[in-house]
Amino acid sequence: MEYFTRYPRTVALSGGGGEKESIRVDARAGVEHLHVVVKRNVDELVRVFRSEGFTSVKFEHKKPSQIGHGLNLKLKKPWEMHVRFVEIKKGLVAIQGEVEVSRDYLQHLFCQNTPVVYEIEDLLKRHGIACRMWNSRISRYVHSVVDNYRIKLATPSMPVFAWKPMVACIGTVGALYLWKYVNTV
Repeated sequence: MEYFTRYPRTVALSGGGGEKESIRVDARAGVEHLHVVVKRNVDELVRVFRSEGFTSVKFEHKKPSQIGHGLNLKLKKPWEMHVRFVEIKKGLVAIQGEVEVSRDYLQHLFCQNTPVVYEIEDLLKRHGIACRMWNSRISRYVHSVVDNYRIKLATPSMPVFAWKPMVACIGTVGALYLWKYVNTV
C-alpha cells in the first residue's frame, strides 16, 4: 500500500519583503524538516494527540532537545505517523512529524520516511489550537506556502515482516533444540 502526501516546496517567509525560500532535498537525508510551532504545554499536546489515537513510542532514536517520548499513530498498513515534541524557545513547542514503515515490521529499520506538516496542522486546527510553520535552518516562520512537493512513499519491495511473531517462533525453536540437547547429554 502506498502513502501519498504533500510537503511545502517553496515558502514565503514572515517579516515582510516577500522573501521566498526553497525547502531543500538531500539525496541521503531526504526532505528538510519543517516544524509546526504552538504556544501550548507538552502535557496538553499529548492529551490532544492521544485523543486522536496516538500511542507512546517505546523504542525510538531521540532527537536533540526532544521533550519526553514521541507518539505514533497507525495508518494504512504498513505505515505509521511518528511525532516528536521539541522545545525551541521558552513557551514554544515545536512538533516534528514523519510518516514511516511501522515499528511492528522489520523493514522499519531501513525503509524511507518523509516529514509531514499538513497532517499535524489539520489535527491541531480540529482542536482549535493555533499553529505556525517554522524553518529551523533559517530560524524564521513560514508566512505562506507557494507550492508543494507531491510525495509518494512506495510500499517496501520485500513483503513486510512482523518481527514479534518471528522472535516468538525463533525463541520456541531455540527452546526445543535446547531441551533436546539437554536431554541427550
